[in-house]
Amino acid sequence: MKKIIIAVCTVAVLQSCIVSTATKVVGGVAKLGYKTVKGTVKGVSWAVSKAKGKIDEDRIDGTWKVIGVYKGSFETFTNDPNPESSFDSECVEGFDQIIFNSKKSKLKPVHCSTEKLSWEKYDFEFGKNPLTKEKENYIKYNSSNYISIIDINSKTMILEGSLMPKLAFSGGKLYLLEKVK
Repeated sequence: MKKIIIAVCTVAVLQSCIVSTATKVVGGVAKLGYKTVKGTVKGVSWAVSKAKGKIDEDRIDGTWKVIGVYKGSFETFTNDPNPESSFDSECVEGFDQIIFNSKKSKLKPVHCSTEKLSWEKYDFEFGKNPLTKEKENYIKYNSSNYISIIDINSKTMILEGSLMPKLAFSGGKLYLLEKVK
């Protein structure tokens, strides 16, 4: 009889441990999933931190599609508990984009994939940005416009500044771009 009671108690204790462990795992996965979904737009993550150190200029080369615009600075974005993108494209066909040619140090904003502006010469620098007064990677063009490069990888880039005048007039300051293949 003692063996049956000990076996039943052991099974009860093990079952309770398994259930509580499974609950913690499911709860942890749910929190992680929520944070990932909360910080994404069109499947691309807004979850970024500012790049530490110099970024290789060749990484910005190519065509980048604007998929998210945040109305505020990067500092405001990092403190925002709900930083979803508020970008709705006005383009019926195509998309807003910016083309970088790092070999010639030129950039060209393109509205709705059709209305092309002329190429503009830029300087890619790492140092104290005159606009933000912080040491960072930035692009200077038209002698007085500065765009901070917050972060860049092979698929996405986050820029802060007056990237496209049409979007900047509506309050957009932080841009999430996706590389076009």
